[in-house]
Amino acid sequence: MRNTMRVMKRLVDKATIAFIASIDEDGYPNLKAMLPPRKHHGLKDFWFTTNTSSLRVKQFQNNQKASLYFYDRHLMYHGLMLIGEMEVLTDSETKESIWKMGDVMYYHKGVTDPDYAVLKFTAKKGRYYHMFKSESFEVAQDE
Repeated sequence: MRNTMRVMKRLVDKATIAFIASIDEDGYPNLKAMLPPRKHHGLKDFWFTTNTSSLRVKQFQNNQKASLYFYDRHLMYHGLMLIGEMEVLTDSETKESIWKMGDVMYYHKGVTDPDYAVLKFTAKKGRYYHMFKSESFEVAQDE
């Protein structure tokens, strides 16, 4: 599993798109393609930029259950689904920790823009697809 863990982490590092699923007010999953995480710690914690005014923020404030999906169609369709919870963070320290100068294009008032928020996903378990097989796993604190 250790080698598989390395491959999964590489899959996340190479991702150009991350799919994020939230739950709407009627209990249905909503899936959205986003830019890859701004930063992550292994397979456990992921940080994304988003608009405070977005539908996704509202959904995560009402229900923190979430999933992420990463894939690489060039590697025989490797896919990684992570299941966990999403927090909406608006504190200055977190926002500054993932801010990049180009972000002003999306958040015109800079890092203090009230429409700039951070989504922090914490994984609990996952499912990895590769070589025409799937395997489920628990996400440990250090992964």
